[in-house]
Amino acid sequence: MIGSATNTVIGEEIYSFASKIFPICRSLTGSGVRHTLQEINNLGIDLKIYKVPSGTKVYDWQVPDEWNISDAFIIDPAGEKILDFQDSNLHVVGYSEPIDAELSLVELLPHLHSLPERPAAVPYVTSYYERRWGFCLTENQKKKLKPGTYRAVIKSTLEPGEMNYGEVLIQGRSSKEIFLSTYICHPSMANNEVSGPAVLAFIAKTLQEFKEDLNFSYRIVFIPETIGAIAYVSRNLKVLQERVIAGLNVTCVGDDRAYSYLPSRAGDTLADRALKTVLPHFDKKYKHYTFLQRGSDERQYCAPGVDLPVCSFMRSKYGEYPEYHTSDDNLQLISANGLRDSFLVVQKWMQVLERNAIYQAKILCEPQLGKRGLYSTLGGQETGDSLGKKLTDVFTYADGRKDLIEVSEIIGLSFDETAMLAQMLEEQHIIEELER
Repeated sequence: MIGSATNTVIGEEIYSFASKIFPICRSLTGSGVRHTLQEINNLGIDLKIYKVPSGTKVYDWQVPDEWNISDAFIIDPAGEKILDFQDSNLHVVGYSEPIDAELSLVELLPHLHSLPERPAAVPYVTSYYERRWGFCLTENQKKKLKPGTYRAVIKSTLEPGEMNYGEVLIQGRSSKEIFLSTYICHPSMANNEVSGPAVLAFIAKTLQEFKEDLNFSYRIVFIPETIGAIAYVSRNLKVLQERVIAGLNVTCVGDDRAYSYLPSRAGDTLADRALKTVLPHFDKKYKHYTFLQRGSDERQYCAPGVDLPVCSFMRSKYGEYPEYHTSDDNLQLISANGLRDSFLVVQKWMQVLERNAIYQAKILCEPQLGKRGLYSTLGGQETGDSLGKKLTDVFTYADGRKDLIEVSEIIGLSFDETAMLAQMLEEQHIIEELER
């Protein structure tokens, strides 16, 4: 069984790791992605890093040139440096081409991006598939700009290279797989998306520690969003369709304001049912979105013809919290407790999958529990919530078709209690587990 981390230590460890990778300038490609993957590897995780060359065709997409940046700044007419990449990597539009030019304020303004509705925050802006350059600043900063000559400098490269992603494969007793995915292409934003890689890195570490106890095998990927998921699917579709029985896309899991679930396109896969079993234990009022509100890599994993059983778990959903895609999505927005509880949700989801099974009754008609010491031999004293009643309820639905998740829903008991009762019946040779 996968370990049970319930104290604050795991949250503090995840938060410390999140803080370590927060400053790294990540994008779809480049040294920042490789640096992040190496930091994950440094945790003692058996992470294999893959390369996809620039220009590679992946379905309807093409892997872009590799982008790297070393510096960027704007100098105002008074000679002051007013925007500096070294202060925040959000100050530069992602994938900006190199520039070193003097411009008037009128010429510069079309290249500046701000948020009037959030005047103290720097927005996150990218231009992956069209060549341009730009800077991001607060609306307050923008309003203070005065006419004159400005110097705009971006020291970047855009040239053929590679896109990288990381994969961890942990072999269990079965070749059937549980799939977990998160993305590593965002720069310094804590909830979106330092939290996902941080939580799944420690999930991978835990799975490695308990690999001898695993019923299923586990496949965990750290990829650039969208193009990375598409490339990964294009390389692995056959094996994913053959082996994956449940998958989870993990994103925006660092804050402590909400628990959110976005279903697979099918909506009723094993992954969906397991997550809906788990989340009420953490928040009975968790937010349940629809697939029409998709926006992360569940789009690729659930695409027509791919049809993987993958749903998404979040705390505050991407696009739904005010700090999203701004400099306000910082290390103060996430917490050790928020990260710990997200870790526990994923851990519990895996535990449910590990323990879930289909049972078949070995006895016709109701079993005689009294002679086995499982039912009172004093007639007329049993109550509706007695052990005997619960055992017979589990037995009643051990029909070789319903799994424990469904049985627990029908009889109104927690999954854990239902699994415990099934184990008791199995030990008495009243029911038997069918092959998973």
